[in-house]
Amino acid sequence: MLRVKPINRGEHHRKYASQESMNIPDKQENIAEYLLFMWQTEDLLRACNLDIDQVQRSVINSSYPSEEERAKVRDWYEGLILMMKAEGVQQEGHLQINKNLIIDLTDVHLRLLKDPKESEYIRRYYNTLPHIVALRAKSGEKHVSELETCFTALYGYLLLKLQKRKISGETQAAVAQITSLLRLLSKKYRTIDQQKEE
Repeated sequence: MLRVKPINRGEHHRKYASQESMNIPDKQENIAEYLLFMWQTEDLLRACNLDIDQVQRSVINSSYPSEEERAKVRDWYEGLILMMKAEGVQQEGHLQINKNLIIDLTDVHLRLLKDPKESEYIRRYYNTLPHIVALRAKSGEKHVSELETCFTALYGYLLLKLQKRKISGETQAAVAQITSLLRLLSKKYRTIDQQKEE
């Protein structure tokens, strides 16, 4: 299962605070976990009404002991709030930086599906496809990419778990299959990303 830590910290980039001090999933190591974390961060900021003082009281003060850390983290959250307002995603939707990750992942996903050497990935995709089709039929959102459908389902599942709601066996089976696909996609993305750096 992909691990997403409960949200009490955020990440923008090292410009504001170090990834380690904020306990942020490493984007290069597990892009799927990182993306879910960022979606969770967007929702946290919405829950605080995009009010940096409320974020300070509700999240930062209880999570960061030093004034220096608090100042860095506040800057990071404030930067995200400004971006959310500028991009018009105060109520719903995702920041462009997060949409770009879905676009990048979709590009890798499509390349893997066309590569005959990627039989394991192709097999996992086709095992996951019935769940994707069912989820898209339920949501009615045909314009959303298959991967975004997968991430939305996984994020919804994580929210249900946080709320301690009952989760059907059918949902658990779908999530297990989606997680398997996204885990392998994250691994392939990391490998491709490392090859670009060499």
